[in-house]
Amino acid sequence: MKSILVVDDDRVTRHLLSSVLEKAGFRVTSASNGPEALERAKANPDLILLDIWMPGMSGLDVLERLRADGTSCPVVVTTSDDTPDTLLKALRGQALHFLSKPVDPAALVEMVETALSGDGLPGIEVVSATKDWVELVVPCTRQAAARIEGFLAHLDAHLTADVRESVGYAFRELLLNAVEWGGKLDPNRKVRIAYLRAKRMLLYRIADPGTGFRLEDLSHAAIAHENDPIEHMRIREEKGLRPGGFGLLLVRAKVDELIYNEARNEVVFVKYLEEPKG
Repeated sequence: MKSILVVDDDRVTRHLLSSVLEKAGFRVTSASNGPEALERAKANPDLILLDIWMPGMSGLDVLERLRADGTSCPVVVTTSDDTPDTLLKALRGQALHFLSKPVDPAALVEMVETALSGDGLPGIEVVSATKDWVELVVPCTRQAAARIEGFLAHLDAHLTADVRESVGYAFRELLLNAVEWGGKLDPNRKVRIAYLRAKRMLLYRIADPGTGFRLEDLSHAAIAHENDPIEHMRIREEKGLRPGGFGLLLVRAKVDELIYNEARNEVVFVKYLEEPKG
C-alpha cells in the first residue's frame, strides 16, 4: 500500500483529501503546517500532497527545505493561486504536478496514481523561470514531457480557450516528436525548451538532441505512405509511437508561425495575441 502525506492548514480540506485517498486504497498521514510536514516527511512517504499557502512556513518553503535536505520524494502541489510566480517557484522546487483548488476528487486520485506510476522524479533542469521567459532542459521521456506540458498549460490559463487549445496542441505534438524521434525516448538525452511571453505573442522553441529529419523520412507518418493507408499504423504500433505526419501538418494550422532550422532538430512556433487595450 502506497503512503501519502497530505499537508494543508485547512482542517476541512485536509480531512476531505485524506478521506478521498484512503477510499482509493492509499495509506494516508497528514500535517497541518510546514514544520510538522518536514517532520512527517522523515518517514519517507511515497508521495507528498502539499498546499502552498500556509501561515508561517509556506508550502514553497517546505519544498525548498525538502530538496535542500536531499529528499527526492515526488511532490504534488495544491493551491488556488495559479499565478506564474507561484507556478515557477513550484517548478524550481521540482514539484511533479500542480493541482488547482478546489480539488476534484476524481482528478486527485488520477493524478496521484499517475505520479506514483513513474520510475522516480525526472531530473528537469530549470535554466530560467520568470513569467516572461521559461527555459528548461528536459529528459527524453513521456513522463517528463507530460509534466512540463501541465505546468506550461497553467501559465497560459488566462488566455482564451481557442488560443489555449491551439498552443497546447502544437506544444504537445512538437515536444513529443522531439522526445520520441530526436531523443529516442532515452532519459539520458535532453530536449531544451524555451517559452517566451511578450505583450502580443507567445513563442516556443524546442531543440532536440537528434540529427534532424525530413518529414518524408518519418516512416510512422501517414504522409510517408500515401499508397498504403495502413502501413504507417503498423510501424507506429511496432515502435510505440504516435501519429507523425498528420500531427505535424495540423500544427501548422494551429499556430501563426512555424520555423525549423536547417537540420530540422530545432523548431520555433509563434502564436500572436490580441493587441492589449488601453
